[in-house]
Amino acid sequence: MPSEARILIVDDHEETLYALESALAPLGYRLAQATSGDEALKQVLRGRVGLLLLDVRMPGVSGLDVVRYMRRLEQTQHIPVILLTGFGPDQELTSAAFRLGVADLVMKPVDPLTLRTKVRYLFDARQRHLALEQEVRELRALVKDHAATTEQLPRPVLPHPDAHVPLPRPQTPHPREYDKEHPQGVREREGTHAQKLETDRT
Repeated sequence: MPSEARILIVDDHEETLYALESALAPLGYRLAQATSGDEALKQVLRGRVGLLLLDVRMPGVSGLDVVRYMRRLEQTQHIPVILLTGFGPDQELTSAAFRLGVADLVMKPVDPLTLRTKVRYLFDARQRHLALEQEVRELRALVKDHAATTEQLPRPVLPHPDAHVPLPRPQTPHPREYDKEHPQGVREREGTHAQKLETDRT
């Protein structure tokens, strides 16, 4: 999980920024501030923003404009955003926000405990997702390296399944081994040899 990830709080009122920062401080996360939509976009594009706590209505670039721009870029389109509004329920605003993929829309003044609960859940879920993506990339790299190494190894040549396999030839026993196993045959050969010698003498 990236330890540098932080929560960016964006509001054009200094007192609101201070109140939101005080509400989130007990979580122990890194916090950053921006007082305009332009400044918020610059910080988001620098990276390392894990969650955006964003006021809807600000001079110049509004909160919705910031979200629209973020959703166009691959590097920022999945950063969770909580929108803050002090103008009460607004159906049109709610529909526009959720069409842009905003995680939540919170009314001011915020309840610190409720805000911390939502921020903790969204921020931690995002960091777990990033950590899982990193593990998947590392695993794919290992598999790719293993496959490349395996391709470089010589492959054994296997016989074709239809190839003829010669049968082992029967071994002829050595004469001495045969004599040991068949002494009767030895005596018969010796007698025949003696008779032949006797016949040759006569």
